[in-house]
Order: sequence, then structure tokens, then C-alpha cells
Amino acid sequence: MQDFIVVIPSRFASTRLPGKPLLEIAGEPMVKHVWRRACESAATRVVIATDDERIRDAFAGLEAEVVMTRPDHPSGTDRLAEVAAILDLPDDAVLVNVQGDEPLIPPALIDQVAQRLFDDTGASIATLAEPITDVDSLFNPNAVKVVRQASGRALYFSRAPIPWDRQAFAQRPEQLETDAWLRHIGIYAYRASFLAEYLGWAASPLEQLEQLEQLRALHHGHAIQVGLAREPNPAGVDTADDLERVRQWMQDQGAGT
Repeated sequence: MQDFIVVIPSRFASTRLPGKPLLEIAGEPMVKHVWRRACESAATRVVIATDDERIRDAFAGLEAEVVMTRPDHPSGTDRLAEVAAILDLPDDAVLVNVQGDEPLIPPALIDQVAQRLFDDTGASIATLAEPITDVDSLFNPNAVKVVRQASGRALYFSRAPIPWDRQAFAQRPEQLETDAWLRHIGIYAYRASFLAEYLGWAASPLEQLEQLEQLRALHHGHAIQVGLAREPNPAGVDTADDLERVRQWMQDQGAGT
């Protein structure tokens, strides 16, 4: 596999869970679990990108690379672009953005998204998706849907249930009959050249409507390669309930070893 870098954007401020990266799971801050998962991938380098010294200090004594970034980034993509500039990465460098609230992310998915970008040399971004099998997820605006070309490149991302089944969705169905729907998994691989270009763009109209920053890339004509995840991706931590679920999972795993 070719070389790639994992960057973990980690912001202390959070509307629903203040200080989220440092919330304890199985005796360690959440962001440490993410870092350990990333270190189990094939990445040649793992970088934590943060604007908060408390997050940097959480890695004291570990062989972890922490890059301090500006506090005013509107998104993780902007923070990645600053990291690429700070590290003076070449245009063809590949960076994988692993969210700092994904303590259970399988390392295999990190490798897969990087390989997907290596395989599609004309794409600027790669990401992953998985089948949607239940009606609630399909109609949940917090579950982002994606439709793809035959090549795997994204046609569109939406919070709406796309594609729309004209016959079956005249009324909300009780169950889904096929696996035609895909939920987007929020892990991305980028080329450094794309990140540098991204910084010069204003938010696009569709991005503002859907509140999905990947639509900015499509708006500007960049291809996004979407792979089907090789294994399930456990949900990340957005709420206090999510945090308790992950804590319980970690506890159960420890009890079984």
C-alpha cells in the first residue's frame, strides 16, 4: 500500500458535549482511543490536529505527533488543510481525516478509504458508505445518504431519503425491500492539492441548504470516490447516550478478555 497520513481533528468545544475529546472511556480520553485505532492502520504517520493545549497535554509521554492549529476553523476539512500546509506536504500526499469522536472506528476502514483514493487517480476525495436496512435511518435527516455512479463516484449527498422510490414511498413504508440506499460514513481521504484549493472556496448554495460540506467539492467539479465499507462502522459519539453506549461496549469487551 502507498504511504498516507492520518489526521485526527480534535476540537475541545462542542455544543452537545463540551470537552468531548477528553471525556473518559475505559480510563482514557476518547481521543486517545481514536489515536490508537489510527495507529493500528497502515498509515505511515498519525497526527492529532487541535487548537487546545489540554488535548495536546493528554498525549504527554506518548510517541504521538500533535500539531497546534488555529481556533477559528469552520470545519475539520479546513483544519486538515492547515495541517497539510504546516507539514509542507507535497501535492500528491494523501491525508485521511479520522474524526476525533470515533473511538471504535475499525482500522481496516482507514486503510480502505486511502486505497480507494489511490485506485481512482482522477478523484480528489474518497469516502465510504454502507447499506441502509431500516426505514428510520433512511428518513432520519441526521443519517446522510449518498447515490453513486457505476464507477463508485458520488452523484449527490443528501439528508433526504435518496433515491426516492416513487411507488413505494407514496406513504412512508414499514420496511425496505431492497438495499438500494446507502448511508454515508464520515471518513475521508484527500489529496493535499485539493485541500489547498478548498481553502479558497466559499460555501456553495447546496452545501448551505443541506449543511454538508462535501457538496462544496461536487459544486466545483471535483470527483468523490465512494467505497462500500468492508465491515460495519460503529456509530461515533455525538450525544451523552452515545458516550454511555461506547463506555458499555468497552466494558463488555474488557470483561470478555
